[in-house]
Amino acid sequence: MSVLDQHRTTTAKIFPHPLDAWYVAAWDHEVTARTPLARTVAGRPLALFRTPDGRAAALADACWHRLAPLSMGELTPEGGIQCPYHGLRYDASGRCTSMPAQSTVNPSAAVPSYPVVERYRYVWVWVGDAEKADPDLVPDMSQMDSPEWAGDGLLIEAPCNYQLVLDNLMDLTHEEFVHGSSIGQAELSESEFDTTHDGDTVTVSRWMRDIDPPPFWAKNMRDRFPDFTGRVDRWQIIHYQAPSTICIDVGVAKAGTGAPEGDRSQGVNGYVMNTITPETDRSCHYFWAFMRNYRLESQLITTQLRQGVEGVFAEDEAMLTAQQAAIDANPDYEFYSLNIDAGGMWVRRILDRMLRAEGRLEESSDRPTDLHRAG
Repeated sequence: MSVLDQHRTTTAKIFPHPLDAWYVAAWDHEVTARTPLARTVAGRPLALFRTPDGRAAALADACWHRLAPLSMGELTPEGGIQCPYHGLRYDASGRCTSMPAQSTVNPSAAVPSYPVVERYRYVWVWVGDAEKADPDLVPDMSQMDSPEWAGDGLLIEAPCNYQLVLDNLMDLTHEEFVHGSSIGQAELSESEFDTTHDGDTVTVSRWMRDIDPPPFWAKNMRDRFPDFTGRVDRWQIIHYQAPSTICIDVGVAKAGTGAPEGDRSQGVNGYVMNTITPETDRSCHYFWAFMRNYRLESQLITTQLRQGVEGVFAEDEAMLTAQQAAIDANPDYEFYSLNIDAGGMWVRRILDRMLRAEGRLEESSDRPTDLHRAG
C-alpha cells in the first residue's frame, strides 16, 4: 500500500470552512414553533424556528433596524418572528411585514434567509450562495431514519476548529491510546489500512482478523449472542463526504465466519454517524449518533449504546480541547503528517479545492496542493 511521506502540512492553524455546503444546524426536535433557537453556522448567527405548518426556517439572527437578536424574540401566529427590541415582524422569508407606530413598511426592511432542508432527523442549512443550494448535495446519512437501523445520538459543543474533529475521525488509531478502556486495542495501529478517494469522498478501510474483542464490542456481541465467547474479526470503514460528514461502518463478527468476505450474520454491525458544523474558527457543533442493525426493538440497548458512545466521545472532546489550546499557544508550529494521516490529508485537499472555488483560499497558501506519495 502506498503511504504518505512524512512532511509538513501547514502553519495556518485557523482552518477555514467552505460556505457553499449543507451543514446541520440542529436536530429536528430542537427546532420548534414555540420559541426560536439561536445557533451559529459557519460564522453566521441564525434564528431557527418552525412555521405553523411545521416547516423549518432559518433567518439571520439580527433585526434590520438595530441588529437586535431575533432569536430573543417571539414567534408570531402567522408564522414569522417578532424582534424583541422594537417589535418589527418578519415572515419566514425574512421580509418585514410590520413596523411599530407606522402603517407603511420600508421596502428595504428585510433580513437574510437561508435555504433549509430537513433530512435524516436533522435540519440542514446552506449559508453560501443560495442559487447553489441543491438538496441532492445533502450528504447521505440514510441509516439515521431507515427502518433497518435503530439508534440515537447527541450534540457536542466542541471548543476546537472543525478540521481537528475531522482529523480525529479519519484516523482511528488514536483509539488505542485515548479509548483504551472501551474500544481501543493494540491491533488498531498494527493492522494494515487502505485509503481511497473519489470526487468529494474519501474512504479508509481497516480489518483486524482473529483478535480479542475490546470491552465495548464484547458487550455488544453478548447483547446479540448471549453465549458468545472467543475471538472476532473487527472492521472499521470510514466514509467521508464533503465538507464535514463522516459515517463509520464498524463492527465485529465471530472470527473466521466470513465477515471480511461479506457475511456479517455472525456479528454485530453499527454505524457511527458524524456531521460537524463549523461555528467559529475555534468552535464547532458536533452532531453524532450510533445506529445498529440488530435488536432493533430494544430501547435499553439504544440508551446503553448512546451512553457508552457519549463516554467515549467525552474522551475525544477533552483531547481536542487540549489540542486547540496547544495550537493557540504555538501559532507558528508546523504540523507534520504520518502514514496514518492519509485519509485526513485527502480530506484537507478536498476542502482546499472547495475553498478555492469560492475564492477563499489563495493558491499561494502554504497548505499542500498535492499529496506526496512514496512506495
